[in-house]
Amino acid sequence: MSAEDLLNYQTKEGRADRSFPRRLRHVLGLDRAIAFTLLARGWSSVAGLVTLFLIAHFLSAAEQGYYYTFGSLVALQVLFELGFSFVVMQMASHERAHLTIAADQQVFGSPAAHARLASVLQKSLRWYSIGALLLFCILLPTGIHFFSAHAQPGHPVAWQMPWLMDVLAASLAFQIDPLFSFLEGCGYVPQVAHTRFWQAFLGSLLAWTAMLLHHGLFAPAMMIAGQVLVGAVFVSSRRRLLLGLLRHNPDPHRIHWWSEVWPFQWRIAISYISGYFVFQLFIPVLFAFWGPAAAGQMGMSINISNALLTISISWVSTKAAPFGALVARKEYDQLDRIFFRVLAQSTAVSVANVLIVWGAVVFMNARHLLLAHRMLAPLPFGLLLLSMMVNHIVFAEAIYLRAHKQEKFMVTSVVCACLIAASTILLGRRFGAMGMASGYLCINLTVGLCACTYIFFKYRRLWHAA
Repeated sequence: MSAEDLLNYQTKEGRADRSFPRRLRHVLGLDRAIAFTLLARGWSSVAGLVTLFLIAHFLSAAEQGYYYTFGSLVALQVLFELGFSFVVMQMASHERAHLTIAADQQVFGSPAAHARLASVLQKSLRWYSIGALLLFCILLPTGIHFFSAHAQPGHPVAWQMPWLMDVLAASLAFQIDPLFSFLEGCGYVPQVAHTRFWQAFLGSLLAWTAMLLHHGLFAPAMMIAGQVLVGAVFVSSRRRLLLGLLRHNPDPHRIHWWSEVWPFQWRIAISYISGYFVFQLFIPVLFAFWGPAAAGQMGMSINISNALLTISISWVSTKAAPFGALVARKEYDQLDRIFFRVLAQSTAVSVANVLIVWGAVVFMNARHLLLAHRMLAPLPFGLLLLSMMVNHIVFAEAIYLRAHKQEKFMVTSVVCACLIAASTILLGRRFGAMGMASGYLCINLTVGLCACTYIFFKYRRLWHAA
């Protein structure tokens, strides 16, 4: 959604004649972007439950470990993405604030902003094309070496071809990411969110088909392939805008990436890379020290926890591009009013989700259901969920600060990543999942939340006062 749409929606709150659905939507903070995002993530959550049952039924405990370790290794693409997606969205939103995009996808407004918008798209596409090739050439042999080195005796798993297909699909999806981020920055947030629903829908159907045909380890590749197909159709529907910008000569207003953007981007890149050690290291470490079955339990539990995080953070993440436009116009009062409201709404959703899911886990363990044995026990699972709630607040604060084209969480991210990586390896090797989850929560609370919240209020006060 554009900043104008966001402001128009927010100003409706004073109307006295609203119907009950309108009042409920106002209390929950729902707009088109959030609704479509929740539709996509709601489907992903429901589909995720189906996937969990299919994994428990069609995959062995060892195959489940390979399934989730595939995802953790593919997440290494953050080393090639370098925070470009968020930077592209913010850069586009700041230039889009001075432009109008007509229904026929023609761009009108400031010639300088038009040229800079074209420059953003051209530079991002060049990098992602190179990055996709590097991703394939490096990730494929890395995974082959890891799985070969840590193969467990007595657990033969045919992982080679599924891993090849997973890396190939991830490399193709990598090239679509900048286009989605760019279009979000241009104001197409609801359309992108709607497309993500269909990506999740088709990806789930293809993944389930692979499992039902007893080729479950191909499911991750099929999931990504479905996302690529739907994404390609959506990008094609905006080809007039994209091709027009790709052909547009950005001189003499071309963005000088190294001087204008890189000082902001490299900090985000380090924060994103640090995030890998925060969110993705658990599963490979358990795979190496405790075997694929233990890795599978952690993988399923983290997958559920991250799904809850993506749902609750939707209230804030869908406002990232409009936040950038408000910052470009220096409308800080409006920015703060909207941000703190959606933060309160999303935190309430996060708490409710945690209580429901943890209660379900306790119930399944009390009844000794099969699915309970494929996840962590209630205590370490509960610690993971508490960490997710802490991450929710930190993520929201990061989105707010990055709307100012600044990255102030870099040092904190690096410190947390180093501490969590050390904790994961040391405690995980000796105490397994319980040690990992305990160290994770302690570091998130003492270093992550406290330090990031202090930084958030410090720079919000300094920037807005200036």
